[in-house]
Amino acid sequence: MIKRLARCVREYKWPAILSPVCMIGEVAMEVLIPLVMAKLYDYGIVMQDMTVVVQQSLLLMLCAVTSLCFGSASAVFAAKAGTGFAKNLRHDMYYHVQEFSFSNIDKFSTASIVTRLTSDVANIQMTFQMMIRMAIRCPVMLVLALISAMRISVKLSLVYCIALPLLVAVLFGLVPVVFKIFDKVFRTYDKLNNVVQENVHGIRVVKSFVREEKEVEKFTGTSGEIYRLFCKAEHILALNNPIMQLCVYSCILFISWFGAKMVVASGNVPGAGLTTGELSSMLTYTTQILSSLMMLSMVFVMIIMSRAPMSRCSELLAEEPNLVSPENPVKTVKDGSIDFENVSFRYSEKAQLDALQNVNLHIPSGATVGILGATGSSKSTLVQLIPRLYDVTGGALKVGGVDVRDYDLETLRDNVAMVLQKNTLFSGTIKENLRWGNPEASDQELVHACRLACADEFIQGFPDGYDTHIEQGGSNVSGGQKQRLCIARALLKKPKILILDDSTSAVDTRTDALIRKAFREEIPGTTKLIIAQRISSIQDADVIIIMDGGRILESGTHEQLLESSKIYQDLYNTQQKGREE
Repeated sequence: MIKRLARCVREYKWPAILSPVCMIGEVAMEVLIPLVMAKLYDYGIVMQDMTVVVQQSLLLMLCAVTSLCFGSASAVFAAKAGTGFAKNLRHDMYYHVQEFSFSNIDKFSTASIVTRLTSDVANIQMTFQMMIRMAIRCPVMLVLALISAMRISVKLSLVYCIALPLLVAVLFGLVPVVFKIFDKVFRTYDKLNNVVQENVHGIRVVKSFVREEKEVEKFTGTSGEIYRLFCKAEHILALNNPIMQLCVYSCILFISWFGAKMVVASGNVPGAGLTTGELSSMLTYTTQILSSLMMLSMVFVMIIMSRAPMSRCSELLAEEPNLVSPENPVKTVKDGSIDFENVSFRYSEKAQLDALQNVNLHIPSGATVGILGATGSSKSTLVQLIPRLYDVTGGALKVGGVDVRDYDLETLRDNVAMVLQKNTLFSGTIKENLRWGNPEASDQELVHACRLACADEFIQGFPDGYDTHIEQGGSNVSGGQKQRLCIARALLKKPKILILDDSTSAVDTRTDALIRKAFREEIPGTTKLIIAQRISSIQDADVIIIMDGGRILESGTHEQLLESSKIYQDLYNTQQKGREE
């Protein structure tokens, strides 16, 4: 996990190295200052030697300024290294997610991925900055101050031998308990993100069903769970501070008591024993030693809090996309012919039943295929295998006579245009959305594609025409307009295979007929697969297949199925009756 995340430091390696180096310089100056102060007092003020006072005062100022410079440089380097590391981590995670198949994304969930890319990375950034500064400062301060204190008086330094083990025991006793709680906290953040995401995306449905109070209850419950877990963790961590304070003041008390006796015994004469200046330095080192240990405990807490986010981000980076191009991929799609050869498919290895079972189907290049079936009959699953959004789990699927697993993924998907059930438009102008299909498309090509999709008429009705801004998710256009824009976007790819997954359900029958007519006349060489609920949308197809339970029950032309298929007859009569009524 650490190695995987450490790779994200990259070009910020030097700031990450220089920050702790400068921090060590700052600590060295801070540890040196009490020694200078002791000499200033014992040899300058007590002895009334102004030369020593001036020399030590100048040395003291030099140590202070040097410490300030080192500290400032360390902070700057740490900020650069921390923000750069977070930037690279987000970049690597985001681009890695782009390579995921649908099944990879299903494994994590959208809400969890968003949480990992935002709050988890922010927590890791804070911890990283603290590690390259405080995690270096505290142990170095502890060691140098302890050595300096022992050089002054080994006997008085024995006090630390009692305090340090006690504090370390308390610290490591709290770590495993608190880690489990913070692990639950970040998992609950996923739930909170999911609740917010569902509410914002479905706000129209929430308001239309007057379910605001119920959604507030869901949010409050999840938010309250995070509050309770944080409070529980903080209650445990709160024990750390009073124990630390008890040790600090106890050590100061003992050192003051025994140190004062040693000063009296030596007559406060330098070289004869402990002096007042050295006792003052011992008290300063006591504060430095125990405060550094206290800060070290805070570093441990931050590491505990970030261990769960680190594990979650590492897990995302470690996930291997299960759909990749082969070593020597085919980079040319000959034509739009499609062959399903005894194809079976299930969404996960744990699934008990196949979503598709023993599907055999040959579709010639340029043919139009209509697909009918009840909800849950795996119509969408069938077509999603063609651009290899999922891999077949049994049998073989061929496009242009070549198994889809042998193609370069980008080549295959460039030759297959798909308009999904859930049409998605992105924030930006209509032109920008259309050019997702072909970034190099001219304005004339945009207009031509929109005319084929019957979208040009309503676009021209907008005051800004093709420069009209589309809100996020296409919330400022109707469902039918959104569908037609998505169809136009797909046509701009000039694909060999065009898949419409119930993509004209929101348009009227006249517009639907005009779109199908344009397909027949303008793109006769493109293989077209149309999933629809209305028979009128597919009755002109070269072949119509009826699916149920992941199987192809019947197939044939409109006329053949009207004669031989009871299912098709019932569906046709029901829809015709509905029209007449």
